[in-house]
Amino acid sequence: MTLDPGYLDYPKRRHGYDHDLYPWSALKDRSPVTWPGGKSVALWLCVSLEWFPIVPSDTPFRAPGHMQTAYPDYRHYTARDYGNRVGVYRLLDAFAKVGAVASFATNAAIADRYPELIADIVAGGHEIIAHSTDMNGTIASGLPIEEERALIATSLDTLERVSGTRPRGWLSIARSESWNTPDLLHEAGLIYGCNWVNDELPYRFTNGLINLPLNHELSDRQIITVQQQSADSYARQMRDACDWLAAEAQAQGGRMLPLHLTPYIMALPYRIGALEDLLADLTQRPEMWTATGGAIVDAWVAQQ
Repeated sequence: MTLDPGYLDYPKRRHGYDHDLYPWSALKDRSPVTWPGGKSVALWLCVSLEWFPIVPSDTPFRAPGHMQTAYPDYRHYTARDYGNRVGVYRLLDAFAKVGAVASFATNAAIADRYPELIADIVAGGHEIIAHSTDMNGTIASGLPIEEERALIATSLDTLERVSGTRPRGWLSIARSESWNTPDLLHEAGLIYGCNWVNDELPYRFTNGLINLPLNHELSDRQIITVQQQSADSYARQMRDACDWLAAEAQAQGGRMLPLHLTPYIMALPYRIGALEDLLADLTQRPEMWTATGGAIVDAWVAQQ
């Protein structure tokens, strides 16, 4: 039996990826990066500020952390509301104690409902990046392109109106995208997105959009809520990650450590102390540069 030669014919088979979204690039082969002040590890604090409608939408999918039981699901609704009423201010206090700035990935509904919270974040010198409209504003390939374009525009317009500054960065709910998302983000004037977790330094899409990887494996949701580990275990893992990255940076150039934080998870009174101790440790290390996502992107772009 003779194999049909066409069976092995795949037009996108080549070195690297089978797409043109961005070129193949192993981290070890890139030119070394140095962060401002000669620092070797950029610490990126990213906080998710989310408003969950009490009735979830399952189109195109239900957001992680959304309501679970028969409606009205006040148990989960108020637990998440706790993060915006209490927890976020504990995080702001923790950042202020060590002089750290953070990125706040914010639903537009948070700005509409709690403009005083946005004002407090801006007053603290922090960055606001767009995080959809609310936690029903999920994106996947079943979402019509015009609806996705409008969702992005509404998010950016609302955050700009309330904060006074148009966001430069975007984080999708659950980091999910459609086939259209990278081009729609670039079309909307965004500089960077945080959805793709396949690296430890920024990289550029072929359309010009920069990806700033926000590794979900380093998030409080993944370690504490999904893996059911303690706050002390979370803090130990972040220290281990920092130690490893700092050692790697000595040989290969600058690295980035993202800490993705959720107010209703990490800012509970029996966890916030572990986070404050962690921040005090990391920010005092001589190799660390604590910066917003936008500042990290700017420093990286300047060296390309």
